[in-house]
Amino acid sequence: MNQHTNLEDIFSAFDRLTVLIVGDVMIDSYLWGKSTRISPEAPVPIVNVVKREKRLGGAANVALNVQAMGATPLLCSVIGDDPDGGDFLRLMEERDLSTEGIVQSPERVTTIKHRIIAGGQQLLRVDAEIEHNLADYEERHLEEHYLKLLDRADVVVFEDYDKGVFSEQNIARFIALANERGIPTVVDPKKKNFLSYKGCTLFKPNLKELKEGLKVDFADENLHAFEDAVSQLQAKLTTKQVLVTLSERGVFVANGEEKTYIPAHRRSISDVSGAGDTVISIAALCMALKTSLPFLAGLSNLGGGLVCEQVGVVPVDRDRLFQEAKENRLYETHEHRTA
Repeated sequence: MNQHTNLEDIFSAFDRLTVLIVGDVMIDSYLWGKSTRISPEAPVPIVNVVKREKRLGGAANVALNVQAMGATPLLCSVIGDDPDGGDFLRLMEERDLSTEGIVQSPERVTTIKHRIIAGGQQLLRVDAEIEHNLADYEERHLEEHYLKLLDRADVVVFEDYDKGVFSEQNIARFIALANERGIPTVVDPKKKNFLSYKGCTLFKPNLKELKEGLKVDFADENLHAFEDAVSQLQAKLTTKQVLVTLSERGVFVANGEEKTYIPAHRRSISDVSGAGDTVISIAALCMALKTSLPFLAGLSNLGGGLVCEQVGVVPVDRDRLFQEAKENRLYETHEHRTA
């Protein structure tokens, strides 16, 4: 049970945690420019480049959020043995992230999303990626790296972007290895492997993923149908703990029969990119500390909202999160009453 007596205690305990993040990584590439005329070659705008930037994305953005919260992230993934893979490793080193869990494969390309932006508007996105599953030898290398890092972890995050790192087989194996060691597993799913995460500790879909993954449809306002879908999910995955993000309507968390809705906080939303990465990072840290599930949901909800006030994918601001959690009496509301 949770040993922490106040919010300060919980935040300082984050500093002592190590989080293993396994999943699909990518580079988010941005080209900002100015466009004042149309090309004579085709009816498309000409963009004159003003600035270029590459950032860590996918599971690597979860690592940045974990790091921003004061904990130590260990990232485990497969990238290409290509120039973009070299850029990815360089970006990790620049951010003081360990590269020891990264497998480079000559048969894969490093996932990169190029965005071309002019006048504050995204004109085009060009993706380079491979979505098919890993080859047997790549999967073996990934498991070797995962095993090497697992014993240092307080919690494992599965960050699935449907880019081929996860298969039904390695998901089952990775969860079993963590469960054998008593290490909690927290899952941020996508469509392809949605129901493969049996026996995980906490499962975190958004509402769209929940509907697609279970192949059900209902009006967003139909709470009875929504709660019924969550119960179905708990049964199929044999996990009691489910956290569903509901965009502007906040989050819902279920622990067996116990259900809690936590409303969103009023904010000026600039960009929702990366909010899910922040939510899963904070949820994993709280899971490692065995906080109550409503507290976990409340703090994750606050963090996800905070990053939406920033443009682009950015890690959470720990100090602002602490202040807002304090102002909202989050610990007293959700932790104290369940202690």
